[in-house]
Amino acid sequence: MRDLPADALVIGLGGNVGGEPVIIERFRRARDALGQLGAVASAPLYRTAPIGPDQPAFLNTAVRIRLEDAIPGEVIETVLELERLLGRNRATEEHWGPRKIDLDVLLWGTRVIHTLELEVPHPRLAERRFVLRPLIELFGEDLVVPGTNETLAALERGVIEQSVELIASTW
Repeated sequence: MRDLPADALVIGLGGNVGGEPVIIERFRRARDALGQLGAVASAPLYRTAPIGPDQPAFLNTAVRIRLEDAIPGEVIETVLELERLLGRNRATEEHWGPRKIDLDVLLWGTRVIHTLELEVPHPRLAERRFVLRPLIELFGEDLVVPGTNETLAALERGVIEQSVELIASTW
């Protein structure tokens, strides 16, 4: 069992609007923009079932950014602005409905953050295999999720029935 490095900021990426090539291009643009904050590593790309009804499958992945110095408010502002620039309009979209892109702060070192703007680890991380599988690929099964004393492998076993289909190891 081991902890996430202190400088590791992990952002989950998801989307299901525009067809897979368009979604992957949005992911690339997001990764490139996040790379301005620090060195980036990408998890594989997965196709997953949507949580909400009557919508196409999602593509999901995660990126790790080496981020030395930042404050939570700046991080979430950057993530939300990047979503907006890539076509997301949170004010008009349906909760758990289709979206062009969704960027979520999943983990940030060993931090546990609870503010109005940001909650880390992501509050539903343990309920979603489409989040856990990319994290396992980036950090290994023995990574302990801050505030839980649970490894990624143990959390994934709790949601193993959720379908996660590998699309590409690199993108």
